[in-house]
Amino acid sequence: MIIYDQEEKMTLYEFGIEIPVSDSRVSKTFEKLRSHRILGERIHEWHINKVEEKISRTDLLRVHSKGFVKTLYSDQLEDEIIRTYELIDSKGRYHRYDPAKASMPLTDLFERILNKVSGTVQCCRVALENGFCFYFGGGMHHAQKDYGNGFCLLNDIAIALRKLQAEKVIKQAWIIDVDAHKGDGTAALTEGDDSVTTLSIHMAKGWPLDEEKYASGGKLNPSFIPSDIDIPIAAGEEHLYVTRLKEGLRMLDTQPTADIAVVVAGADPYEKDELPSAKLLQLSLEQLQERDLLIYDFLQNKSIPSAYLMAGGYGESAWEVYAQFLEWALLDNLE
Repeated sequence: MIIYDQEEKMTLYEFGIEIPVSDSRVSKTFEKLRSHRILGERIHEWHINKVEEKISRTDLLRVHSKGFVKTLYSDQLEDEIIRTYELIDSKGRYHRYDPAKASMPLTDLFERILNKVSGTVQCCRVALENGFCFYFGGGMHHAQKDYGNGFCLLNDIAIALRKLQAEKVIKQAWIIDVDAHKGDGTAALTEGDDSVTTLSIHMAKGWPLDEEKYASGGKLNPSFIPSDIDIPIAAGEEHLYVTRLKEGLRMLDTQPTADIAVVVAGADPYEKDELPSAKLLQLSLEQLQERDLLIYDFLQNKSIPSAYLMAGGYGESAWEVYAQFLEWALLDNLE
């Protein structure tokens, strides 16, 4: 199953934000699936066209601090969005941001983000019922307890899992994060919690690991809190990527079995990705398909329900990564 509301905008340009999040990553992926000889005829069996889940402030407060949530519902929201999306540089100049080009107020972005959190929760519910679901959104893995970070205002992954745990729908969960950047927010938010096991395979250097490790007071930057299983890949080690991922999954297999696995299925390790901060990891389309099928088969063989989230993927080629995997996965699920 996939969750994709065709009326929901995926870009940021309408807010004046020039980060290269292209609508093509969802529209072209969906068109590829819909035009498939078999999938097109059976679209009603795999396409959910509306996010119907609702998120409350209580859901946010299971993960984020009271002060931060209060900020998001106050007149400080715009400032928090500007900081989270890095729209002003250290010299006070606009960075990848032109408010003159905006057709919508920046604060309206919050409602869209809340809807993406809702989509992640719904994706998890569908996965629990059907075994597999891919949501065309979500994966905001950099958001921390007290602040947004790295284009992620809220941590939808942690919010969804905590909501399901609070409802006693699940006990144990795995997070398998294959975005180009370290899954730092989810690692920090689940640190010391045996009910959630995190695996992150990511660039060994670059953002967020190029920030200061300690604040001036000696406090550890939460981006450096380790995942349960961290797999750093240095530039030039792309040929080792799948082998190291296999080793990581073997380690994950020694952990308590999960009731659900959330896969943060970023396309930004793709060699054609257009985000500068992802350039230290350059995987081919073939390597990415190998990555995705490895994880899919691993979870299917263990009969663990799998909720996939789009996460990072920038520019006009990201859709190729999602489309090749989903064509295969949906056909497998329709058998």
